[in-house]
Amino acid sequence: MKLTTLLNRPHFYTIVLLGLILTSCRKLIEIPSNPTNQLSVGRVFADSSDIIAAVAGVYSNFATAASYAQFASGLITINTALAGDELVVGPNAYGAVDFYNNMVLPDNSSIRSMWSDAYKNIFQMNLCIERIAGTSAISVKLKRQLLGELKVDRALYYYHMINLWGAVPIITSTDYKRTQSTPRSPVSDVLSFILSDLTDAQQDLTGDYPSEGRKRPNLYVAQALLSKVYLYLGKYQEAIDAASSVIASTLYQLETLDAVFLSGSKEAIWQLPANGTYQQTPEAATFVPYRSDYQPDYMMSPQLLDAFEPGDPRLTNWAGINTVQGENYYYPYKYKNTSSDQTPAEDYMVLRLADIYLVRSEAFAQLEKYPEAMADLNKIRDRAADRIDINTNVKADALTAIWHERQVELFCEWGNRWIDLKRTKTIDAVLGAAKPSWKSSAALFPIPINEIQANPFLDQNP
Repeated sequence: MKLTTLLNRPHFYTIVLLGLILTSCRKLIEIPSNPTNQLSVGRVFADSSDIIAAVAGVYSNFATAASYAQFASGLITINTALAGDELVVGPNAYGAVDFYNNMVLPDNSSIRSMWSDAYKNIFQMNLCIERIAGTSAISVKLKRQLLGELKVDRALYYYHMINLWGAVPIITSTDYKRTQSTPRSPVSDVLSFILSDLTDAQQDLTGDYPSEGRKRPNLYVAQALLSKVYLYLGKYQEAIDAASSVIASTLYQLETLDAVFLSGSKEAIWQLPANGTYQQTPEAATFVPYRSDYQPDYMMSPQLLDAFEPGDPRLTNWAGINTVQGENYYYPYKYKNTSSDQTPAEDYMVLRLADIYLVRSEAFAQLEKYPEAMADLNKIRDRAADRIDINTNVKADALTAIWHERQVELFCEWGNRWIDLKRTKTIDAVLGAAKPSWKSSAALFPIPINEIQANPFLDQNP
């Protein structure tokens, strides 16, 4: 759906609020019993229980319970893994070939869905932020908490959007007359906006999670995302400081490989409940073949398989194998549960501790603090296997080792590999070698054609 069309509908507020109070939100935030089906904007944000329900609607739009992948539940992982060097397509991966061949057109339905999903939920975040900021129906403490977590949500979306499309419109208003003609903002401006949201959130949130589990952002979620953004910006000391706050917390610890993605994982910094009717995570539903003698639709690439060192148990724990006519086909198997009732349950990981150790390791290496960098790197290597520690005081060697560890630790998770290739400026060298048809312009996905047609101030990527 077009962002401009979506925001231009006369009764859009009512439509949005009809979708805010969903049964699937109950595991995220306590929902009042027997909620009203239709509420005016003023009514929703005048009552504390209805305000909580409205915020719950934001999390329902992450759509981890959906029967198909969406922007914040699978599409970022799938499409960037195909466009990068993590996945190759099987014979029945319809619609995925264009991403793998880096020939995505502006009318691609998956691109259109990602853009629409993102801005639809950003609109709801903005609506909640705007109305909660002006209400007196809740305490100052609760107001700060809700505003803080909503700003973390919004920052997460924009962080991924700039890595998909580059410059994007910064939408903070719920006034469609202003938003329907908003141009793209430079990436530097979007990054400044992300930092503003996260630094605000850092002031408003505490180390306590606001509901059961780790389903909604706390202070450490904001700091974990901040550390990644600072690393992206080359602000290495700031990245170290933010990462160190998370690592120093007693809430988190590295898990054994078979427990990382389970519900209740101690490695989870932010982990959304996967409570769908038919499945637990869109990734498992997408990647795990429905039969053991079936060639997977999405297979791990030769480049990814070659990156694992001999004996690395991550290949055993986090990759599945189907053998078809004597040929072994590997597929991502971090999430193993393909039906909703399988146990132990798996929740959907957004941010985890291993990533933050590697963020800090890289920031230390960039500042030539090699003992600290290697200590963080080897902590992840030792968790994955009893391997020989890496020790070096050569920056190029240290960074190469850290980037390699990120490749095999974080493969097929939230586009981490795609983002790493872009921020380290290695994408052309790596994908040029892996894909003979690679062009630098493919590092950005196209803006959906329907958005270009609806908003004369949007320009297309090369």
